[in-house]
Amino acid sequence: MIELYTWTTPNGEKPAIMLEECGLDYDLRLVDISTGQQKESGFLAINPNGRIPAIVDREAGEGHRVFESGAILVHLAEKTGRFLAASGPARSEAFAWTFFQAGGTGPMIGQIHYFKNAEERSDFAIRRFERESERLLGVLDARLSEADYLAGDYSIADMMNWSWARSGLRDLDAASRFPALAAWVERVGSRPAVKAALARLQDAKLAAAERASNA
Repeated sequence: MIELYTWTTPNGEKPAIMLEECGLDYDLRLVDISTGQQKESGFLAINPNGRIPAIVDREAGEGHRVFESGAILVHLAEKTGRFLAASGPARSEAFAWTFFQAGGTGPMIGQIHYFKNAEERSDFAIRRFERESERLLGVLDARLSEADYLAGDYSIADMMNWSWARSGLRDLDAASRFPALAAWVERVGSRPAVKAALARLQDAKLAAAERASNA
């Protein structure tokens, strides 16, 4: 059994999507980052950085932990032999777009969210991160104007980028400016496994909230 520790954020959605795509059984364990559960000792033993998501793959050995969303997707791809080419240009391309997200759209769009909700609003910071996010969305749009998926075939690169691209298009009201990216967001979002992952996360969150209200 694989234990998935996550929350309903763009980063948190990625491994749930991959697990559903691979058809792997997993035990979903929500970590409520709004209450600081990610900083509790039990979770820090799994991810010392105190960030979701993380997994424990007990099939790979007792206490086999993997944290950071990109590392989780690579681990699951290599475990199943799916959604990552074994070698050659397609593998390199998938890694390139995976790390593009980790160092690009995630941090930049995340900063927009942070500064828009900060106690002291900084319009300069918001605009700075909006401009960089728009640039990065443009890079994705250019790639997807020439290919259906980021690494050619559907892969971990698409699962890595999808949630943040969807968030960025929505937050920046940018779908009309990046039509190829918007079409790809719709195409990936229509996959049964993606729908199943998002539904399972939301159902678990609602169930947790109901339990808390009845406590």
